[in-house]
Amino acid sequence: MTADADAETVETASASGSAPSWAPGEQILWRYRGNATDRVHICRPVTVVQDTADLLAVWVAPGTACVRPLLADGTPVHQEPLATRYTKPRTTQVAPWSGTGVLKLARPGEPWSVWLFWDRDWRFKNWYVNLEEPLTRWAGGVDSEDHFLDIAVYPDRSWQWKDEDEFAQAQQAGLMSAGQAERVRAAGRSAVERIEAWAAPFAAGWEDWRPDPAWPVPALPADWDRSPARIRA
Repeated sequence: MTADADAETVETASASGSAPSWAPGEQILWRYRGNATDRVHICRPVTVVQDTADLLAVWVAPGTACVRPLLADGTPVHQEPLATRYTKPRTTQVAPWSGTGVLKLARPGEPWSVWLFWDRDWRFKNWYVNLEEPLTRWAGGVDSEDHFLDIAVYPDRSWQWKDEDEFAQAQQAGLMSAGQAERVRAAGRSAVERIEAWAAPFAAGWEDWRPDPAWPVPALPADWDRSPARIRA
């Protein structure tokens, strides 16, 4: 099933009560809702690497047309001062994924995904634990909500918290309650336990993985922001 699955297919999959599964090489959408809203503001067409009961792995190819948030006045989000970054009106824009590609790994029900980054010559750089809502599957892909706080993990097994300032500012801006923030912190601590035990996926050898050169770059469908019926994960 491709990312441009029509509404009839979406409804049929939902009615069946079972989550879709995808074969290697299929193209789906990896999306994030805006915080404190149901509107999708990040959408990345990706190629499925593996989809099993234990793991979904997808590839974001260089040059992929992706949707990302943008301030309504045209300012890139991360160029806006932190104090007003989450309060000014926003829109979205379509732009190519710059730099090298990214491999994303997610286990069912876990409140984070793990991303792998390489240099242009395929020298491995680091893992990145993106704290987020557990993925929700639908016929065209997966949806989540980013939780601001992240963890960088390096080949020497060291790690560090990332974006703690954004995490704090999001709470001040009312995008995250104190209770939710504590749950995110608890999820981060669980991820750190996984890192310090050097458990999967850090010890699984994914840093040696390479994409199939025959895979085309996925296209961004016109209805990338559609709201399909939900399917149980």
